Amino acid sequence: MNLKKIFLKDACPMKMGGQAVMEGIMMKGEKKMALAVRLPDDSIRIKTEETKTYGRWMKFPLIRGVVAFADSLIYGMKTLMTSAQMLEEADDEEDELSRLEAWAEKKFGSKGLWNIMLYSSVIIALAFTVGVFIILPTGAVNLMKHVTGSSFWLNLVEGALRIALFVAYVWLVSYMPDIRRVFRYHGAEHKTIHCFENGLELTPENCRQFPTLHPRCGTSFLMFVFIIAFVFHFLLGWPNLALRIITRLLLLPVIAGISYELLKWAGRSDSIVVKILSLPGLYLQKITTKEPDDSMLEVAIVAVNACLDEEPPADRVIGGLVEDGNTEAAGEIDNQQNTETDDNDEDENTDPGGTVPTE
Repeated sequence: MNLKKIFLKDACPMKMGGQAVMEGIMMKGEKKMALAVRLPDDSIRIKTEETKTYGRWMKFPLIRGVVAFADSLIYGMKTLMTSAQMLEEADDEEDELSRLEAWAEKKFGSKGLWNIMLYSSVIIALAFTVGVFIILPTGAVNLMKHVTGSSFWLNLVEGALRIALFVAYVWLVSYMPDIRRVFRYHGAEHKTIHCFENGLELTPENCRQFPTLHPRCGTSFLMFVFIIAFVFHFLLGWPNLALRIITRLLLLPVIAGISYELLKWAGRSDSIVVKILSLPGLYLQKITTKEPDDSMLEVAIVAVNACLDEEPPADRVIGGLVEDGNTEAAGEIDNQQNTETDDNDEDENTDPGGTVPTE
């Protein structure tokens, strides 16, 4: 792994985060969020809206990490569902609603049904995460009490098992065709942000030269979470199973807040300490990012340019590929060069699913 190509010396980190979705990419800047999705007819649908801000909460260390994590969890799921809906709407064949869906839409309305699906998905995702990555590891390692009573070794094995389960899960889902394409769009997102942060014109040719790995990726955030969790769990010793589960759940906001601050620091610094701390996340990104093709890079470019565009938020569809390999959107929206960011302005959001905005 060539860290010089990842921690680019002259790069200027921008306040923009991204997330790969179904056949597209979401980019979130200081003022606007843009979701660009490649439709089956090769056109690109762009949906933009104003970025939600949290004012003073994002100025307090640790607290801003918790706020950003909760926001990204809900907003990330919403964005994934929106991209899937855009693709369904573009399909010529309209699927008939099932009796249950028809009844639910009649009773709660389209918006109400959407909210039910969104928050149900978030609850299911949280339940799966807590069950598989918190309760299962600590419960399984509980059997080792008959082998050793050392809280250090018990916590170390629990932490290692938690990381192994997560890596195995990501590795297995990476073989699913749909997820593999999402990971390729994830790579396109990183390449495009690298290109923008280096002040180059946003074209597939320029983006292609950069790596798919990025120091501010949400994958690295998750690895920070696992590492910091081990430190906190070790300090608490090895109480009974019920108390361990409760304390691990209560510590999640604190761990998320510290992990967020570490990721912000990693995004601004290229010191040897940062590089060492970032290595686990970067190696995991080798699974969660894949090499994109030019059509995926074009979607990422459209998302960045639409996010930076000063026009009011809108929902529009633009044409497919043109002869020079760029999209029509790239012609409609001027490519914008990177500008310096104000190091003192910390009103920002994060997207652990993609690249996290930094100062």
